[in-house]
Amino acid sequence: MQTASNPLREGTSNTRPQPKPCALVIFGATGDLTHRKLVPALYNLAADGDLPPGTAIIGFARRDKSDEVFRQEMEEATRKFSRQPVQDELWKSFAQNLYYHRSEFDKDEGYQALAERLAKLDRESGLGGRRMFYLAAGPEQFEPIISRLKSSGLNEPGAEGGWSRVVVEKPFGTDLPSARHLNDVVSGAFHESSTYRIDHFLGKETAQNIMVLRFANAIFEPIWNARYIDHIEITAAETLGVEGRAGYYETSGALRDMVQNHLIQLLTLVCMEPPTDLGADGVRDEKVKVLRSLRPFAKPEDVARNVVRGQYAAGAINGKSVPGYREEQNVKPGSQTDTFVAMRVLIDNWRWSGVPIYVRVGKRLPKSAAEIAIEFKPAPHILFNRDAEGGANVLVIRIQPDEGVSLRIQSKLPGAALRVEPVKMDFQYGASFGKASPEAYERLLLDAMSGDPTLFARRDEVEQAWQFVDAIEQAWQAGEGNAPALCTYPAGSWGPQEAEDLIERDGRKWRRL
Repeated sequence: MQTASNPLREGTSNTRPQPKPCALVIFGATGDLTHRKLVPALYNLAADGDLPPGTAIIGFARRDKSDEVFRQEMEEATRKFSRQPVQDELWKSFAQNLYYHRSEFDKDEGYQALAERLAKLDRESGLGGRRMFYLAAGPEQFEPIISRLKSSGLNEPGAEGGWSRVVVEKPFGTDLPSARHLNDVVSGAFHESSTYRIDHFLGKETAQNIMVLRFANAIFEPIWNARYIDHIEITAAETLGVEGRAGYYETSGALRDMVQNHLIQLLTLVCMEPPTDLGADGVRDEKVKVLRSLRPFAKPEDVARNVVRGQYAAGAINGKSVPGYREEQNVKPGSQTDTFVAMRVLIDNWRWSGVPIYVRVGKRLPKSAAEIAIEFKPAPHILFNRDAEGGANVLVIRIQPDEGVSLRIQSKLPGAALRVEPVKMDFQYGASFGKASPEAYERLLLDAMSGDPTLFARRDEVEQAWQFVDAIEQAWQAGEGNAPALCTYPAGSWGPQEAEDLIERDGRKWRRL
C-alpha cells in the first residue's frame, strides 16, 4: 500500500541496515513489562518490516504453561497494548516464532534445557548462534540469572560468527555499592560491549533528536552555553500514583526510580559537548564528562538548600478523589518515601558555569508529561518598553506526550500600536512525518539486536550517576536534625510550596506544562 508523500519529509532518509535474526530470551515473560511493552514492540517491528525474519522469541518464567497458551496470552496483550492494530495473518506468522520455557531462575537444569532448545533453534531456523537475553524479571533475580547463564555457557556465542548479549532493565542497583557489585557480576559473564543497560527514555524519538537539534543546526550550537542561556528545566510529571507498585516503590522513591537514570540521562544529552563521532563510545564519553562535572552536594545543608523531596497527600486528579501515598495499599504507615523531587543542579565546566538546571519529577501531579525547557537570557527591554516577564525565548523539547519541539519568540501584534507578544514556532512528529513515533522499546530492541549500544548506559555512566544521587539519599537518611524535611503536597497540585520557593529564590518560576 502506497501512502501520500509528505512535503515536510523531502530530503530525509530513514534507511538503516536490518540486523540478522537471533534468539531473544525474555526472563520474566509472565510479567507486566513483557505484556505491555516488549512483545507488542516486537510485533510492531514485525509489522513495520524491521524485525529480522525468523527471529525466535522465548519467554522464560516460572509458571507452568505451553507454547500455545503463551502465544494466546501474548496475542491478547498485543491487541490491547500495540500502537497499531493487530493483523490476523501477520500475527499467525509472528506467533510461530514465540515459545515458552518454564524454569525457576535459580535452577541449573532449566538453563541446560534452554541451551539445548537454543541449539535446536539454531539448526532449524538458521539463527547462527546469535542470542540476546533480556532481564525483565525483578532486580533481585539479576544476579542468579546472570550467574547461571555463565555456568551453563550461554554467555558465549552459540556458534562461530554468533554473539551473546544481555539487556538489563532498571533499577541497575539501589546505590553505588550495589551498582558496582551488579556491574562486577555482569562483567564476569558478559563483556562490556555485550552489555546493554536499558533506559526507555533514551529510546523516545525526541530524546534521540536532542543531539540532532543541537549539532545539526548551526543556529543553536553557537548559543548553547552560559553566555546566552539563563537556565534549563527538566520535568517529568505523571498523574498516576504507585498503582499497585508500592512494594517496589517503597524501596526506591522518585529519586532512585526516575532522577538517577531517566532525568540525569536527559541532562547529559542536553549539556554534553559535541562528540568526536556518533559511535557509541564517542557519545557516551561526552555524557560521562557531564556527570563528572556535576557539582556534588558535599554536606546535608547543601542538599537541604538545593533539593526538595515531597510525598503526595489525598487530593483530586481531574475531579476524582485519590488517596494519599500513605493510604495506598502495601505502603508502610509513616512512610518517608519520596514521590516528588525538585533540585537545583550546577555543572562546573566552561560551557555551563553559573547556569542553574532545575530538575523536577513527581507523581499525582495535574498532568502527565515530560519536557526539557531551555530558557535564553532576555533581550534588553529598553527598545520596546516591555515587562521582563514572558519576554525570553524558550526552546521546549517535548519528550511525551505530543512529541515535538517548540520555540517561543517575540512578534509584533497586528495593529496600529507597537505591541510585542510571544508566539510559538511548533514542530510535531506526527504532523511532520505523517505517522506516530514508534515506541521507545522498539528502537532499543532493534539497536540491541544490531549491536549498537549508543542509547544504552555504560558502566561508568551508571556509577557516576549513583555517586551523585547517593549524596542526596545519604543526607535524607542522616538522622533527625540534619535530614532535609519531607514535604507533603495535595494530589492534583504541582508539588509542595518548598519546590516553588526553591526556584523563586533565584527569581525564576517553574513552567506549567
